[in-house]
Amino acid sequence: MVRALLAALAGLLLCAAAHAEFVLVGHPDGPLDSLSREQADQLYMGRRNTLPDGTPVQLIDLPAGPARDRFYLLLTGKNPAQVRAWWSRQVFSGRALPPREAADADEVRRRVADVPAAIGYLPADEAADGLKILLRLP
Repeated sequence: MVRALLAALAGLLLCAAAHAEFVLVGHPDGPLDSLSREQADQLYMGRRNTLPDGTPVQLIDLPAGPARDRFYLLLTGKNPAQVRAWWSRQVFSGRALPPREAADADEVRRRVADVPAAIGYLPADEAADGLKILLRLP
């Protein structure tokens, strides 16, 4: 009975992550007021590693799982296997390094709050007050 209840709860959490809206967040005093979807795609796919003003950016990823998979699907249209393959090629060729992986959403919030040129993403319902919302992904 308990196992069935836990399995059902896990399924609900996966469904919630699959339909979540995401926000890209930045430091409240950071150099950006907003990001376009194209700019966010370029940053999170390693095509760019600086902000529009030339400031090096520190990107932060959620840990591997349904929330991260959904974020990349919404932002890039790529499924998890495509994203992993893309990053494998980028790293192997020396073109780019993937975003730094946080342990959880709390760590994303802390890193973004500590580093003015940091950008992270969170499910919209987990975005902290005090962080600047740069882009919403429905």
